[in-house]
Amino acid sequence: MTPLATPASAFGSDDRTVFMAPRADCIADSAGGLTFDVTDHGASGPAHLVLLERGREQEVRLPLAPVGDGRLRASLPIGVALPEGRWDAYAQVDGGEPVRLEPGVNDLRSLVDRAPSGSRGYVAVRIPYATKHGNLSVRSWHRAPHAEAGELLISGAELTVCGRVYGTPCTPKAYAEVRARDAAGTVLRGELDVAVDAGAGTGFVVRIRYDELSEGRWDLWVRPGGEDGPEVRVARLLDDIADKKPIFAYPVTRVEVGGRELGAEPYYTADNDLSVVVRAVTD
Repeated sequence: MTPLATPASAFGSDDRTVFMAPRADCIADSAGGLTFDVTDHGASGPAHLVLLERGREQEVRLPLAPVGDGRLRASLPIGVALPEGRWDAYAQVDGGEPVRLEPGVNDLRSLVDRAPSGSRGYVAVRIPYATKHGNLSVRSWHRAPHAEAGELLISGAELTVCGRVYGTPCTPKAYAEVRARDAAGTVLRGELDVAVDAGAGTGFVVRIRYDELSEGRWDLWVRPGGEDGPEVRVARLLDDIADKKPIFAYPVTRVEVGGRELGAEPYYTADNDLSVVVRAVTD
């Protein structure tokens, strides 16, 4: 093999050099694991795919093995821990400097409508994506247990959230919470209707009345075991979209609260958690 990043050509009078960064195609499997196929520019010595957690020093190293057709392959099975966060992808050869990977073709079809069994007690999600600078990164979640948001229905001043809990049973004591994110930390309790079906996890329905919310941001949680059980943040993770916030847009509903007209809007946070923002209406 030659170096994973090699000079392609020189240009200009200042002898600057163009470098061709290695590319990685990603394939997701139905269990949630990832396979990386990296272009092999041919350096001698053992090679690794390195996932470096953004903003921290933690890394995960995966051996890259030749598979023919000018490719090196690394596997990240669901059983290999990848803590929740954003992980930047590099290739490194025989102790040399890591080289940032560019995204190739992502085959993420198996992530669409994925339904994990929840038998492990947690749900792990890994979604590769291209950063704004054109580099390859992986967004990872690890929720134990997990409450997956499904269809959102808006009728009048009420938001209905249909979802599913994985990794823990729903008991007769189950309920939902809508928590204010401000310093006061107001918590509103609501009913959690549990749906009995044959699917993985346990289906649930939560109804949120907008006119019960004050101005600010509110986060949705479920308590499947009641007060003595786990606190589970409701999020949308089980698909192929790494960042839901700019993709999923919902209508603003006007409501009157305390004699003021406010606008309520559900949205997904930067971590793909489900929240509601309530703002003053300005027009």
